[in-house]
Amino acid sequence: MSTNTLVTAPTLLQRARNIRRNALRMGEVQGQGYIAQALDISDVLAVAYFHGMRYRPEEPTWEDRDRFLLSNGHYAIALYAALIEAGIIPEAELETYGFDESRLPMSGMASYTPGMEMSGGSLGLGLSIAVGMGLGLKRKGSKSRVFTLFSDGELDEGSKWEAMMSAAHHKLDNLIAIIDVNNQQADGPSKQMMGFEPLVEKLEAFGWFVRRVDGNDLDAVVAAFDAASSHTEPQPRVIVADTLMGKGVPFLEQREKNHFIRVEAHEWKLALAELDAGDRS
Repeated sequence: MSTNTLVTAPTLLQRARNIRRNALRMGEVQGQGYIAQALDISDVLAVAYFHGMRYRPEEPTWEDRDRFLLSNGHYAIALYAALIEAGIIPEAELETYGFDESRLPMSGMASYTPGMEMSGGSLGLGLSIAVGMGLGLKRKGSKSRVFTLFSDGELDEGSKWEAMMSAAHHKLDNLIAIIDVNNQQADGPSKQMMGFEPLVEKLEAFGWFVRRVDGNDLDAVVAAFDAASSHTEPQPRVIVADTLMGKGVPFLEQREKNHFIRVEAHEWKLALAELDAGDRS
């Protein structure tokens, strides 16, 4: 959470709704993008930024902040939506998404964007960077933690499993990983491309503390963050979040393939209307 803000559960619900709205508004600027992922991960981002993490919106490079590493750089639209909601990026910049000279490029770039801790795009690298960052913070005696988000498709990458072993070997109890299991990647369902189940048992065998939850259930996500933060054994922690692509917008939830989608001009208003209707239900 921000260093001077205490957020309650009802506010988390509103934060998640606002993050989804921000993502849809940015998507409309380009007419396409990784919208379904942004909608599926909004609840996790709301809990991370308004319950789980320490940071200063007015000072994104504050030395004692918790770090959030976006390994799956194509989820940048989702992280921008959260950074806007957190007050780290001005809402007015939303309209610049994806344009030349914008601080909000379509794939995350640490050199451009306040609050973006790593440049993403080549999948599979975020956890390795997080391990190095976690080690560095420990050797400096810092109490800051490293959070990293990556997708189930990245479990195809061997570097992920090397980093898993390394984090456990170094007893990185300042590292909290989040895996977005939405079972979709560019070539099809993730579990068909490269089977990774039973995931919890594998992660535990690698020496990690694991919690698996419905990633679109705010109460469950809060409980998982709290369990990871309060765990006392000297080992890295991971939250496996099962999510629904397009969450909150029924016609996007129902699309068979929505890894990267184009939304027709008239559908943006429909998407926002469906999101608002869900808010009122």
